Amino acid sequence: MIERTLAIIKPDAVSRHLTGEIIKRYEHQGFKILAIKRIKLTKSQAEGFYYVHKQRPFFDSLASFMAGGPMVVLVLEGEDVIKRHRDLMGATNPKEAVKGTLRQEFGTDIEHNVIHGSDSRESAQFEIGYLFSGLELQP
Repeated sequence: MIERTLAIIKPDAVSRHLTGEIIKRYEHQGFKILAIKRIKLTKSQAEGFYYVHKQRPFFDSLASFMAGGPMVVLVLEGEDVIKRHRDLMGATNPKEAVKGTLRQEFGTDIEHNVIHGSDSRESAQFEIGYLFSGLELQP
């Protein structure tokens, strides 16, 4: 089934000039890049994006980190793209990620793990709508 997911190339990856390499991996995996832009969130916007983690102990540091620099956000489309993107990303903790995944290769720690991806259709729908307008999602 064709579906969409949100991918965020996080501030740590953008500052380390990894954007092109990550996008190249998406293209090699056959993901269609439906939309792409470079943005910088305020802390309040980052808190809104990660509201599902509001009660978690890492919420404040995560929101601060995500507001700490520019990021590149993408809408990826393809067959089973949510699972395929999560497989390419690897485990949240780069030390536990499978060899060859983005987080294993480029992540430095659990917070600075270079990439975010939606974990379900429901979260993809919310996340895409949070960062992209309908006009930006035209095929």
